[in-house]
Amino acid sequence: MKSLIRNASVAAAALAVGLTATAIARADDKPTLAFVVNGASDFWKAAEAGVKKAQGELPDYTLELKYPEQSSVAIQQRLMDDLVTAGVKGIMVSAVDPKTSTDGLNKIASQTALFTTDSDAPQTKRVAYIGSSNVDAGKQAAEIAKKAMPDGGKCLGFVGLLGADNAKERIQGMKDGLAGTKIELVDVRGDDIDQARAKKNVEDALVASPDVTCMVGFYSYNTPRIYEALRDAGKLGSITVVGFDDDPITLGGVKEGTIAATVVQQPFEWAYQGMKLMAAYLKGDKSGIPAGNLIIIPTKIIGKDDVDAYAANLKAMAGN
Repeated sequence: MKSLIRNASVAAAALAVGLTATAIARADDKPTLAFVVNGASDFWKAAEAGVKKAQGELPDYTLELKYPEQSSVAIQQRLMDDLVTAGVKGIMVSAVDPKTSTDGLNKIASQTALFTTDSDAPQTKRVAYIGSSNVDAGKQAAEIAKKAMPDGGKCLGFVGLLGADNAKERIQGMKDGLAGTKIELVDVRGDDIDQARAKKNVEDALVASPDVTCMVGFYSYNTPRIYEALRDAGKLGSITVVGFDDDPITLGGVKEGTIAATVVQQPFEWAYQGMKLMAAYLKGDKSGIPAGNLIIIPTKIIGKDDVDAYAANLKAMAGN
């Protein structure tokens, strides 16, 4: 009997220790905030650096940047559902296609704090958007084209997700900026963030549309694929190229003069400021949310004379 009592006491003590350890583990658990991108692209490396910097200033949180396996609404939604199930307290997302995922995004918003970046979903219950004014970025692309093509011409655009708000707004902004000029954006071709397809779209256009005198890469990887296709066809310098973002190939083309200029965004700031904004919001501080629920991080044009200073700044932000 004494043996049974002793064994029971040991078991009870072990159970108590186990429960205490579990309680401690739970007490030590930090709330997680996630930054969910729209597809695999080097463009998001700057956002990774922004998340890393924010992590250093938010020791009470665990910050993560997540890539969907593929750029599709269903796969991105499943990723966010899994994050919510795992207990993530806040999600900032660049929605693949906000127009077709309103219900899914609202589901996430009902379970955790939802913010948007890069491509907004204003019809959802997201708390706020932090990112570029894509309309203004499109207008800046028009300014590049007008400066490079004073006699006019026909432009053909290339983009990843034709249905995404960031694509639609950049395209509309460029068309607005070209209104009344002799330059026309005649068409835009999508590739669903498939970079091999992106290059092939350019190659096909060189054959099918010989009257095109200007090409616009609306997503970060589109301009490098335009550059490569023109290089391979021996047409670098004979077609005006208007870029977006700061891929090394794009910056190299701007510096050598084969790309007129590029409109750059600040994904580092989206992530850095966005993580801090979410953390403050979850603590009850809503002072960082403006009345219009839009936090615009300006875009800017990088020309040939700006490349070296801009590239040095990028390295500094990344901690290199």
